[in-house]
Amino acid sequence: MSKVHQLVASCLGIGYTRGGGTIAAALCCIVWYLARSMGAFNWVAVIVTILVTVTGIWSAAKVEPAWGKDSSRVVIDEAAGMCVSLLLIPVELKYIIAGLVLFRFFDIAKPLLIRKTELLPGGWGVMMDDLLAGLYTNLLLHIIVWYNLF
Repeated sequence: MSKVHQLVASCLGIGYTRGGGTIAAALCCIVWYLARSMGAFNWVAVIVTILVTVTGIWSAAKVEPAWGKDSSRVVIDEAAGMCVSLLLIPVELKYIIAGLVLFRFFDIAKPLLIRKTELLPGGWGVMMDDLLAGLYTNLLLHIIVWYNLF
């Protein structure tokens, strides 16, 4: 296992801290907000989300033999899930905060078949539950935006 995979999987060491998953998701929200409010286009956000996801699957699989199945040190999955949560959502603080709260709820509670995805092998099992939590969050955020519930 290389140091690069450790750094990627832990989001530059965030995974070594207590509450690393929440910290990684929150920092992702901050970076997302700043990048999008400075003019990054939706297609850039899609590309970044794909890159974070693919890199996360790869690195999570590489660290799994040493760190164990779905180690708490692996938080790239939270970053990828948070990116999915915010895709194509208006860049407004209220939606980003709602996205963070909803994402962490789905990620921790794991309802609606999310828990089953953890059974997938390697990096797929690590990443897929967060990606699905991000998808559920994104769908709810789209409903909130569409019906102007905030």
